[in-house]
Amino acid sequence: MNTTRRTLLTGAAALTAYTLLVPPFARRAWAQPRFSADPYTLGVASGSPRYDGVVLWTRLAPQPLNADGGMPAANVEVRWEIAHDEAFRKLAGKGVATASPDFGHSVHVEANGLAPGRWYWYRFMAGDAVSPVGRTRTTPAPDDAAPRLRYAFASCQQYEQGYYAAYRHMREEDLDLVVFLGDYIYESSWGRDHVRKHATPEPYTLADYRIRYAQYKSDPDLKAMHAAAPWLVTWDDHEVDNDYANDRSERLEANFLARRAAAYRAYYEHMPLRRAALPNGPDMRLYDRCAWGALAEFSVLDDRQYRSHQVCPRHDRGGGSNVVGDQCPERLDPKLTLLGAEQERWLTDGLAASRARWNLIAQQTLMAQLDRTAGPGQTFWTDGWDGYPAARRRLLDFIATRKVANPVVIGGDVHCTWVADLKPDFDDPKSPVVATEFCGTSITSQGAGAKQVAAAMDENPHLRFGGPKRGYLRMDVTPDRATVTLRALDTEKRADSGISTLATFAVENGKPGPQKA
Repeated sequence: MNTTRRTLLTGAAALTAYTLLVPPFARRAWAQPRFSADPYTLGVASGSPRYDGVVLWTRLAPQPLNADGGMPAANVEVRWEIAHDEAFRKLAGKGVATASPDFGHSVHVEANGLAPGRWYWYRFMAGDAVSPVGRTRTTPAPDDAAPRLRYAFASCQQYEQGYYAAYRHMREEDLDLVVFLGDYIYESSWGRDHVRKHATPEPYTLADYRIRYAQYKSDPDLKAMHAAAPWLVTWDDHEVDNDYANDRSERLEANFLARRAAAYRAYYEHMPLRRAALPNGPDMRLYDRCAWGALAEFSVLDDRQYRSHQVCPRHDRGGGSNVVGDQCPERLDPKLTLLGAEQERWLTDGLAASRARWNLIAQQTLMAQLDRTAGPGQTFWTDGWDGYPAARRRLLDFIATRKVANPVVIGGDVHCTWVADLKPDFDDPKSPVVATEFCGTSITSQGAGAKQVAAAMDENPHLRFGGPKRGYLRMDVTPDRATVTLRALDTEKRADSGISTLATFAVENGKPGPQKA
């Protein structure tokens, strides 16, 4: 179901009102500020790399857990530099940006005119305060065959449930890129064995969400990983509200679009995103492509903003539910969409036009079917692709028919590592494998136990591997193969946790389906 124009305008008006209510003196420029405390408590970051440029990000917040970040209601001039060397002897670019209170004193610099396929270093300066140095890079030129891409992908980092030791290990992986697949923050407090606590109750307003992001981004291991390499980012549900779908929240909130507008604005303020992603009330164009020369192309998707509402919900609630297959025929409706009609067309048009050796579909959750009932009968969770099986089949049929080169789907959300064959018909043993899936586990968020994972593998033969531990996945892409290493923490409950490799899988060029390496 699409969001109505009336509700969209209601949400947009709510955010516009916030902007207009900022006092007139907020537009005054503060060219030479002097800070009594470090304004770079949230670090620096880069993202959305292109062959000729990259986005550089910071936010001035000397008191990060205050709604205003401890900043005055005034614009601040922030100088930036990007250099060929860490000592900044040879600059590749520089300029002045404005950190406005309207956007939480965040800065988004699109540093263009850079050389393709190389590393750079960057920093910010406001008054006498100099930021930490970040490292970033551009992608290879469009016609560059590019011998290698090494990236990690991650998701689901509930702050209370664990420390971010995974990022400490990820930083040692010599990565070109990080892909984050959703649930960067959690709006709610849940789960067991908390090791730290949210500073504030569940967020509903822009000020609330700013504080939640500031607490997460204050973590030293997360800050260090942001400063080490560029990120591609997308969201899932917890950046706004658990299991929300389009204009409907889990608890059917009457003013949900105003909340969504606040959450989207805070997301933009805290991520290294281009101006094209600037939100307009409750609308924000997040899905995007990133080409790694001729070697690989990422299609980064948004499966929350445009989706149909989940079918067969629990009484008086929205969100997902476990449904017995033959007791919820609405689930099979071909009109249901997880991505929305426009984004579906954008994805298939892009895959059809791609000339990349590897086509990497970065989305939020497990795409493979997951029957949750042992033996006869089937049970499916409706918040993921199993709630939209016709849309999933449309995509997989398209991939097969158009012979898309080396399609690999990456995901997160389910707090478990899954390696899977993707087939148009998961219930037909003869249905061909048309793509490969690697669904990454969570950074900290608790998930299913080993017995549940083993039972799911027994029931779903297209699932080739399952792992219940926390961590991340690393993918090394070359023209001949994509090799995926499954990295698992000893425990997310310790900031100094060790890490190990659960397994390694490879996908050979021209041969869909993962093979144990």
